[in-house]
Amino acid sequence: MDIRSVDLNLLVVFDAMVEHRSVTRAAEALDLSQPAMSAAVARLRTLFGDPLFVRIGAEMQPTPRAMELGTAIRHVVRTIKSDILQRSAFDPAVSQRTFTLVMPDIAEVNFLPRILAGLAEEAPHTNVRTLAMPRHAAAESLESGSAELALGYFPDLQKAGFYQQKLLRNSHVCLVRKAHPTIRSKMTMAQFLSASHAVVKPDGREHVFEQFLQKKGIKRRVLVEISHFMSLLPIVESSDLVATVPKDLAEFCVRHGDVRYMDTPMKSPVIDVHLFWHRRFQKDPAHAWLRGAIHKLFLARA
Repeated sequence: MDIRSVDLNLLVVFDAMVEHRSVTRAAEALDLSQPAMSAAVARLRTLFGDPLFVRIGAEMQPTPRAMELGTAIRHVVRTIKSDILQRSAFDPAVSQRTFTLVMPDIAEVNFLPRILAGLAEEAPHTNVRTLAMPRHAAAESLESGSAELALGYFPDLQKAGFYQQKLLRNSHVCLVRKAHPTIRSKMTMAQFLSASHAVVKPDGREHVFEQFLQKKGIKRRVLVEISHFMSLLPIVESSDLVATVPKDLAEFCVRHGDVRYMDTPMKSPVIDVHLFWHRRFQKDPAHAWLRGAIHKLFLARA
């Protein structure tokens, strides 16, 4: 018998006949008319070359061939219903899944501790892996499924094929050491222009504030240029340099270093921090749970 010639609906009919032992009751269970059910049973008999069900008294009793097929066909029908047609549920309390997140070092510092604390409560057996990569590579990792989410500022992901969810809006501030000799609680434009600056330019990432200054024609002395935001704290707290950074990073530096921050002397750009994911995983239960869990953490912080 060629499997391509088998109508799988007939297996459902067979399973109903085994269970109900009646054409009428099986038809009602499958929401079929009695003539349609009788026609399906006739097709089953032709398919297997056996009467399969014969009337004995008030019931249609299975033949030896039907009894031989019964367990196997029931297993096939149940497998199709549970493993193919039924979307698998995700239980965070018992899952041992590893979630991979694309995020720059600034996001690792500011967001990852909060995410880990949330997972420890709701999904204590899950694991987290982070990746830092250029913008084009982030898109590829989400498309391929090698990462579930990207978290941060990824303007290149604001395109067809990707979903996004806003987490927060981040302004820019100026970061200096607490004992800075000339800058107090407020920075003037003259102080900004006369100061020496430390600038972070991560490889392959958007330099939002630098682009803003270029468009405005604002020039300042850049004494040091580094690739990682987390190298900034010891540099600023041990010098008179000024660093202009996203506010959430400045808040982290204040908590962990001898520094303070103030507003920039000009109206600087804001950065919207989003979650991004590829449309392939929009309906995946584990993926949807993770997105919701992270978004809930940020709502609680707002």
